[in-house]
Parts: sequence; C-alpha cells; structure tokens
Amino acid sequence: MKGQFAILFSMIVLFVAMPWICETCFAGQIVAWGDNTYGQCNVPAGSEFVAIAGGGYHSLALKSNGSLVAWGHNTYGQCDVPAGGDFVAIAAGMYHSLALRSDGSLAAWGWNKDYHQCDVPSGNDFVAVAGGGLHSLALKSDGSLVAWGDNTYGQCEVPSGNGFVSISCGFLHSVAFKSDGSSVVWGWNEYHNLVPAGKDFAAVANSRLHSLALSFDGSLTAWGLNKYNQCEVPEGNDFVAVAVGGCHSLALKSAGSAKASDLSRYEQFDVPAGSDFVAIARGVYHGIVFVGEPVILFLLSVAALVLWKGRRGAFQESANSEKNEHEL
Repeated sequence: MKGQFAILFSMIVLFVAMPWICETCFAGQIVAWGDNTYGQCNVPAGSEFVAIAGGGYHSLALKSNGSLVAWGHNTYGQCDVPAGGDFVAIAAGMYHSLALRSDGSLAAWGWNKDYHQCDVPSGNDFVAVAGGGLHSLALKSDGSLVAWGDNTYGQCEVPSGNGFVSISCGFLHSVAFKSDGSSVVWGWNEYHNLVPAGKDFAAVANSRLHSLALSFDGSLTAWGLNKYNQCEVPEGNDFVAVAVGGCHSLALKSAGSAKASDLSRYEQFDVPAGSDFVAIARGVYHGIVFVGEPVILFLLSVAALVLWKGRRGAFQESANSEKNEHEL
C-alpha cells in the first residue's frame, strides 16, 4: 500500500508541477542547419519551445503553452498549424504534420490527396503518434496500434495485440516496440528494415533507406542502405537520442553535443557546436536541435528517481504479499 501511495503521490506532484516546469525551465530555443531551400532552417525566434519535429522539407515545433508553429515547405498546407493551446506531442511526415491533444485526440494537416494520411481516426484514447512518408501511425492507451494512409507496401497493416509501448515510422514502413523489448516491423523491406535480433533498443529512428537505434547502454546500431556511410555509427556509450534524414544520421550525446554522419551535400553534417542540446529531429536534408537549460536534466532526473523509488516500493510490497499468501 505504501508503494502504491508513493506512485500516486509522485504522479500528483509531477502533474501539478509540470505547467510550471514547462513554462519556466523546460522551454528552449531551436537551432537548424542544412538544406534551406524552403526556409526549413529559418527557425522562429523565442525560447518557449518544448518539442521539435522534422518533416520532408518543413519543420514543426510545440510551445510550452501547448500551441504549435511550423515553417518551411508549405505547398500542401503542412505548415498551416491548427489553432489552440492543448497540444502535447507532435510528429511530421513527408508532406503532412500531426499532433496529439491533451484530451487524447489526434489532429493532422497537409497533403491528404490520394492516401488520406491526414484523416485521423476518431477517439480520445491515443498516447503517441508518428508520421511516415505518406502514412501515419498512432498508439492507443490500451497498447494497440492503428495506422492510416498509403498502404502500398503494407505499412498500415498493423499487427494485432495490446502489448505495444512505442512507435516509429520510416518512409514506407512502420515499427512498434512491445513491453518486453521485442519489436515488430511491417511494410517495405528492400533494404532490410527489420530490427536486428538479440538487442534491446531504447529508441529507433527510421528513414526510407536506413534505420538507426539507440541501445539501453548508450551505444548506436544502424542498418539498411549504407551508400553514404549513414550506417557507420560513431563509437561510444554516451548517446541519448537518435534521428535520421533521407541519407544521414544524427545522434545526441549525454553531454549535450550532436554528432552526424553521412553525405553532406546540404551541410547537414555540419552540426552546431555546443553542449546544451536536449533533443534532436531531422528532415530529408536538414537537422534541428532543441537548446535547453541544465536544470531540465536535474528536474527530469529527480522525477525519474521519485517514480522509480515508488514503483520499486510497490513491487516489493506486491512480492511480500505474494510470499505471505504462499506461506499461508
């Protein structure tokens, strides 16, 4: 009972404190580099951003007040963000954008011709969303999946079941991870998009031609087409986030610096200097990083520690209860 109370108390504290954290500490600036043909690197001014996403040739950001802003290629309206201040997560496809609202519903805008990748399913039980080339993928609160849009290669034929905890989209394929650490991949597989067996990955990023994964030990693994050395990952165990573009890869180190590898036709290899980056995203030929404050890491570490201790207490209480019942 004490462990369960600790979890409940921790969650209440986090939810009460989160608005203050986002408004005062979690917000930061945006930096972009690489191809700027459509202005996708002309980042908006300000330091109130809390999340970023890179589409094909456009970029999207979430502000601390829950509103959205987008810039870059807008031929299909992919930068015409919906009004409102109730958004909590964002994603971007090739020519479309997606967002998750605080009530668990989805929103999408941009190119919707032929494939209906912006025709989001109804409901208020979504917890995550991802954008592929011309398709979209979402995770529900019950651990099930739903996908819509281009299904030429079966990228929308989601696996059945309710044990999924995270999702990712490549240009023509989709990936989902289960609670036991295993993964399921479906869609186009010409360049061997299947996640390598025998490894537990904390995060996977996918493009049309290659994939990049972050292991729980902080190391990187990449697979797929390697024509431009986009799969030649750097050594080390200090990486904390990954992203991939059309033919390049990008990783964030624990020290807050970025590392890129691949073709640098549009200077997407020329990552900005510094050690204050806390998130990364990518487009086909451009990169984006989110610049935050050191206090972010401290606050998130404290939150993780509180929840972990509460969870461990709950598990220990459950184990003791089972032991007592067994002895009886």
